[in-house]
Formats: sequence, C-alpha cells, structure tokens
Amino acid sequence: MRVAVLRERRPGERRVALLPDHLPRLRQAGIEVAVESDAGAEVGIPDDAYEAAGAYVGDDVIEGADLVLSVQPINLATARALREGTVTVSFLPTSQEIPLVRRMRECRLTSFSMDLIPRIARAQPMDALSSQAMVAGYRAALVAAERLPRFFPMLMTAAGTVRPATVLVLGAGVAGLQAIATARRLGAVVMAYDVRKASAEEVASLGAKFVEIDLPPLEGGGGYAREMTEERSKRQQELLAPYVAEADALITTAAVPGRPAPILVTAEMVSRMRPGSVVVDLVADQGGNVAGSVPGQELMAEGGVLIWGGQNVPSQMPVPASQLYAQNVCNLILHMVEDGELRPNFDDEIVASCCVTHQGEIMHAPTRELVPDA
Repeated sequence: MRVAVLRERRPGERRVALLPDHLPRLRQAGIEVAVESDAGAEVGIPDDAYEAAGAYVGDDVIEGADLVLSVQPINLATARALREGTVTVSFLPTSQEIPLVRRMRECRLTSFSMDLIPRIARAQPMDALSSQAMVAGYRAALVAAERLPRFFPMLMTAAGTVRPATVLVLGAGVAGLQAIATARRLGAVVMAYDVRKASAEEVASLGAKFVEIDLPPLEGGGGYAREMTEERSKRQQELLAPYVAEADALITTAAVPGRPAPILVTAEMVSRMRPGSVVVDLVADQGGNVAGSVPGQELMAEGGVLIWGGQNVPSQMPVPASQLYAQNVCNLILHMVEDGELRPNFDDEIVASCCVTHQGEIMHAPTRELVPDA
C-alpha cells in the first residue's frame, strides 16, 4: 500500500498532512510513503528529512498511490488525475465543495472527510476538528493580548497598581476553552458564556467566571450547540450586551457544524465597548459571530474598537497544527488498515460517518441532499 502526501496549494495554507516523525508508525504497518517535493517547507521541514525517515520525495507522488493525504481538499484536476478506487483523506467541508464531491463521485474515488469524524470516545484520537480548534483558541488569546493596548495581568508596582484586563469569551467549545485557559495564564480576568449547560463547569474549572443569563440551555448533537431561533438570538444579544460593553477584549468562537456561524454580537454592541478594546472573531471565515468582521482583516469600528477577523487560524501556527493533524490522520489510516492493506469497514461508525464518496456513490446523506442528481 502506498500513501502520497501532497503539497498544499490553497492560498494561505501552511500546514502539511504528515511529518517525518509519523512515518515509522506507517512503515511498521506495511505502508510506503511518498511525499511531494516541498510539502513541508512551510513548517520548516526539508525534503531530505522525509527521505531520512524512509519516504520517497518527488513531483510524481500520486502515480500509483492508493491513498492521498492533504490538509485542504484536493483540487478538481487532481481528482481527475487519480485512478479509480483511490482513497483521499483531508478536510472536506462538503457544503462548500459540491463540484469536487461530484467529480469524486464521477471518478469513483473513495473520500474521507476529517470534518465528519464523529464525536464519540473511541474516535477522539482522530478528531481533527478538535485538535485544530485547540490551536485556534490558543492563537485567539495571543492575538487579543498582542493587539490590546494594555497589560493582561494585574501588575503591582512602586508607581501603583495596574488593573488586569477583562476578557470575555463567547463559545466554550474546544477553541473557547483553550482561549480561556491561555488568557488566564496571561493573567487576565476571564468571563465566558455558552448556550450549553455543561460548559459552566468546564469554564469554572479553568478559573474563569461563567456568565449566567436568563435563557434555557441549547444543547445539540455530538457535543455541539444547536442552531437558535431568531427570537432567542435577539434576546441573547440583549442579555449579553452589558458584559460585552465591559470587556477589554472579546473573543468569539461559536460555530454550528454545517451552518454559518451565528451572529452573537451586533454592531451596536461593539459600539458600546470602550475605545481601544479588541474583538477577535475566530470564526469570521465561517460567517462570523460579530457583525462587520471580515476574514483575514483587521478593521477599526466606529468608536475605536479593533475587530480582528479569523481566517484559517490553525494555519497561522503551522508546526503544532500539522503535528496534531498528522497524528489524527495516522490514527484514522491505521484504524482502516489490515495486514498492510486499506480495508475500510463501512459497518464501523467512525468509517461510515466520515466517508463522503465511495464506488460512484455519495455516502454522506446530508451531502447527498445537496446534490440534485445524486
């Protein structure tokens, strides 16, 4: 069995799907690895490091490959170049990649999406969404600290005491909890809110204060929040507005799988923040939690509040993000390998949940509904 690791081609993507450190595990399972030239350049790994670990390095790695690995989805031309039956593993947000899904079906490729790994206990080692969200949450706290024109921690000096910054985190999933933990380590006073009841205990365990508002919890499947109604959204905004106004830094991380991120903070709420405050919208590239945020841009809102819009935030820390993603991918591959051959068991919940296309069919039901001729 031969695995090909592609060089990422989408603008701004700096991660790589496999590192030299992960090759021994695959080789032990009887898997050969071919790495496209310069695949690891953005994480500081030269081609000879892959060669030293036992990989073939070149520009023709997809020829004869049984399995193709990447971070971002392969492009349409690559899908056409792969032989029938080739397996691909990558992030694959299907609602945004319908033309690619169609081509994968037409070319009879088997594709697995790291976005669709189920949130069950035995799938945790393969949960790339969580590992990358952890990187993004850490990065969000650093962005807020760097751009806020004041200290995060309280400082007691001979010249007087400097009060700590107040950080408000909206969304206490993996990214939010990491943002909370990082902001706390930097010395800020941290408050957080999430629609899920279980989040209160997790927030408190990190030394932050959970914001209690007079609204019922909104639990969804798989540990995610459920999409809220417009009426609830408006009421939630009203109740959160005073906390937003008092924050020196606001970090938003709330996302609903398969749907645009909910607007948690309106332009009016931002306008009530103090001049010099910072807003970090971690999910700006998923629709955004903050009105007016733009992916990949820093904007100064009226009143002197800086709004930072996140865009592929894990890729801004490509080394740890690649290490974690590669580990997730290796765990998924080895879960499907038997006697040195890839033999996915479609009766297994993990395999069935993350498979998008197989043998000319769209296997993922929600994606099938998006393709009229499926």
